[in-house]
Amino acid sequence: MRVLKLACLISFLLPTVVLGESATSRKITEALPGEASVGRLVVNGNAMCTGALVSPELVLTAAHCLYDPKNGRRVNPSQIEFQAGLRRGKAVAVRGVAETMQHPKYEHRRKGKAQVGHDLALLRLDRPIDANAVLPMAKDIRLGTGDMLGVLSYNIGNRNDPVLEYPCRVLATQHQTVVMSCEVDFGASGAPVLALSNGKNPSLVSVVSARAAMGGKAVSIGTTLTAKALQDMMRGG
Repeated sequence: MRVLKLACLISFLLPTVVLGESATSRKITEALPGEASVGRLVVNGNAMCTGALVSPELVLTAAHCLYDPKNGRRVNPSQIEFQAGLRRGKAVAVRGVAETMQHPKYEHRRKGKAQVGHDLALLRLDRPIDANAVLPMAKDIRLGTGDMLGVLSYNIGNRNDPVLEYPCRVLATQHQTVVMSCEVDFGASGAPVLALSNGKNPSLVSVVSARAAMGGKAVSIGTTLTAKALQDMMRGG
């Protein structure tokens, strides 16, 4: 998870902002539809991100999770493990990664100089997982200011259990970048941003890229999803 100083970006996206209700983070204590679709990614043995199944063999995450935070080099796919539906330290399924594909317009930048808007990647697993665990994607949804969302992630404080933050809201959008009131922590990079109906029936609309601050309050930055972005990643490698 990158901590970004995005004052210029946020001021551009948010000429006037009024923060309303605050989101509530909580450990999942009862089954949430789609929970088994989300898992912890262990990268290079120690770095942590979150990912979500979008097909039985494809995991969606953030592109910067493919890079070693120490040296900035792209990690070999064999050094990434996906732990699907991890709860109380026990996963529904554990898979290695055979191939990684990042958005063709993504350029990795070190030391917090983030590129937003294209921070997406797909991981092809070495073996598929049950198709019933796939998280549906809201096709080409257009997020607007005030839309209600949730984020399901793992983080440094909750490595072995998923944390749901709901409700939080869209503060602004610009092209494929969305600024949200969702508060996220280290490890939540790549976490699915979900459109939910009364906390249920989740569909995937965005991926967490970074956390930031605005007016002394925590916000998060995400990349919105389109069918074209998924196709571009699969073609671009």
